[in-house]
Amino acid sequence: MIRKLKNNEVETAHQIRSVFQRSYAVEAALLKATEFPPLKRPLEAFLECSNPFFGYIEGDELTGVVEVERNKDCTGIRSLVVCPKHFRRGIGSKLVQFVFDEFDAEIFVVETGVDNGPAIELYGKLGFREVKQWETGIGIRKVKFERRVCD
Repeated sequence: MIRKLKNNEVETAHQIRSVFQRSYAVEAALLKATEFPPLKRPLEAFLECSNPFFGYIEGDELTGVVEVERNKDCTGIRSLVVCPKHFRRGIGSKLVQFVFDEFDAEIFVVETGVDNGPAIELYGKLGFREVKQWETGIGIRKVKFERRVCD
C-alpha cells in the first residue's frame, strides 16, 4: 500500500531517513562515491521539508519512499529509495507509477548517477529518456531523465 507520509512527525521522519540511509549506502557503493551528499541529509531536513513524501508499506514496515518536488513546469522525483532487503520486488516501479497517476504534469524528471545501473534500467522501462549528463563537483557523473506525457 502507498500512502502519504507525515514527514514533519519525528517518528515518521526517522523511518524515512532510515530507508534513505540504507538505500543510498548501496547507491554510493555502486557509484564508488567517497562523498555522497544524500547520506549526509540530517533528520531535521526531513522534518522541515515541504516536499510530499509517499511510502510503500508492507505490514507495518516502510519499505520504499518517493519524494516529489513540484514546480510550474514539471514534477520531479527528488528521491526514490527502497530498503535493500526489498530490492527487485517492483516497489520502485510502483512508487514511480503512483507519481504518474497522482500528479498532473506534462513532464516528469528524475536524476541519478550514471553508474547506477538498476535505477537507469528502471527509469528506461518506465518511459524516461536521457536528456543530460554532467560531472558534479564531488566526482560523480550524473544523468537527468525526462518523461513527457505527450510522448
